[in-house]
Amino acid sequence: MTDKPIPAPVPVPGVDVPDHRGRTGLDRAGRDLDRNPDVVVRDVELTSRGWHVLRRTTFDHRRRDGRWVTQQRETYDRGNGAVVLPYDAERGRVLLTRQFRYPAYVNGHPDGMLVEAAAGLLDGDDPVSAIRRESAEELGVALGPLTHVLDAYMSPGSVTERLHFYTAPYTPADRTGDGGGLEEEGEDIEVVELPFTEALAMIHDGRIVDGKTVLLLQWAALNGPFAPAADAVG
Repeated sequence: MTDKPIPAPVPVPGVDVPDHRGRTGLDRAGRDLDRNPDVVVRDVELTSRGWHVLRRTTFDHRRRDGRWVTQQRETYDRGNGAVVLPYDAERGRVLLTRQFRYPAYVNGHPDGMLVEAAAGLLDGDDPVSAIRRESAEELGVALGPLTHVLDAYMSPGSVTERLHFYTAPYTPADRTGDGGGLEEEGEDIEVVELPFTEALAMIHDGRIVDGKTVLLLQWAALNGPFAPAADAVG
């Protein structure tokens, strides 16, 4: 009886061989983490490798009572991003976008058309360069000096993305084009210039429901360019 030959392992795109974006080793993320002595990563499985990456990670976690437990978590890795709120303090206006968001549409939003601050993935750039790029593409504006507001994980239970928040002044003279995003990337973005007071009202009546935009508008009202003067507050 002749033993059947053992078939060679099938190369997996994104793991052993490049995927459609030229990536390999996508199953290695997290395997070498050792910053937390109460967490030991055991295995990382690549469950989806579309434009972004979905992984299932198995790890041991030491609970507060000292017991070790084994857990699994799925993480969606889309890279990090940046977002900006351009403002014209003299005219009392802010520059936002409106575009269709299918995830919001399928989860109860009336038409999926969300009013948002301009944002985008870093795609290898530093946050400042990325947000200037996105502002030119989406808003058609060359921003003034950027103010870094904060960095935040917006959905840390499942999404790895860390978002860098900025504000920046602009004037009508800074408009360099129509904006609208890149058609080849499927973008169809409307530029929306609003009085700041109306933008705040849109939070309260539900016309603005995007988390990053709500955060930036409230920061602008409390601590930023539209905050009350210190003597008026006191």
